[in-house]
Order: sequence, then structure tokens, then C-alpha cells
Amino acid sequence: MSIVTSFSPISNKSAQVLILGSMPGLASLKANQYYAHPRNSFWRIVADIYGFNAESEYNIRVQNLKVSGIAVWDVLQSCERSGSLDSAIISGSRICNDFELFFEQHPHIKLIAFNGSEAEKSFNQFILPKMGLREFNYSRLPSSSPAHTQALEQKIAAWRKSLLVD
Repeated sequence: MSIVTSFSPISNKSAQVLILGSMPGLASLKANQYYAHPRNSFWRIVADIYGFNAESEYNIRVQNLKVSGIAVWDVLQSCERSGSLDSAIISGSRICNDFELFFEQHPHIKLIAFNGSEAEKSFNQFILPKMGLREFNYSRLPSSSPAHTQALEQKIAAWRKSLLVD
């Protein structure tokens, strides 16, 4: 078991949608990039929806998300886990990111979309009870992880519908 730590968010102050994962996998941690595993479909999904090249350099893909009003972050700041699977997170080891500060700095967020069930579960358990009166729309997206075996076209359609994009 090892302690793993997430990244700073991809965001700008005008972001309207926050896509939350749980914790970066080993390939992402090694590359120091969100969704770096070659079989993770995150970049193919958002590139299809927002009209940019999923094969562009990482910094260009990040810039395209920002221009599209999308922020990306993880619910957890750190946890103890072996491997990359959310199911391997050790109970009691979850430390969450500072969402109070994030939402203060990003007042235009209207939708929080969860990239998989662990992100939603951790957010609802550890963050939501502390959020006070601020209201958001919420949506659970099919996980972009290769462990979630739904076809890419189905994932894209579900994400597009949830993110309210034509």
C-alpha cells in the first residue's frame, strides 16, 4: 500500500462545469497528467463533445477544456491505495480536496459531474454535508476508466446528455 496524492485542478474562474474523478491512477500519477492511461476514454469523450483533437499535446487539451468552461479535479486530495482501482482505496484513508475554497474561487460552477461512482460516493459522504446552502446540479457519468466496459459511443452519448451539450 502507498499514499497517493492528486493534482491541482484544471480550471479557470469562468468554468461552469466541474468534472470530478476520485483519484488519479498510476499511469496518470507517473505522467503527472489527468487521465493519462492510454485506454482511459476521458480525452476521447470530451474532445468529441467539445470539438478538439484528443491526440493533441496535453497542455493543448487542458487549454481546450478551459476554453470550453470545463474544470477537472478529484474529490480526494490523498488516500492509501495499491494499484489504480478505486476499490483498492483503504477505508479511512480518504482525505478530500478543499472544495469550499474551490467554489469560492469558481463562482460560476453550475454542474458537478462525477466520472464514476467512487467520486460521487466520496463527494456525497465527505463534501456535500459541509457545503451549506449552495446549490448545484449533479450528474453521475459513466466512468471513463478502462475498467468500465461500456462502449465508447455509449459513454460519449451519456456524457453529452449529462453535460447538456447538443
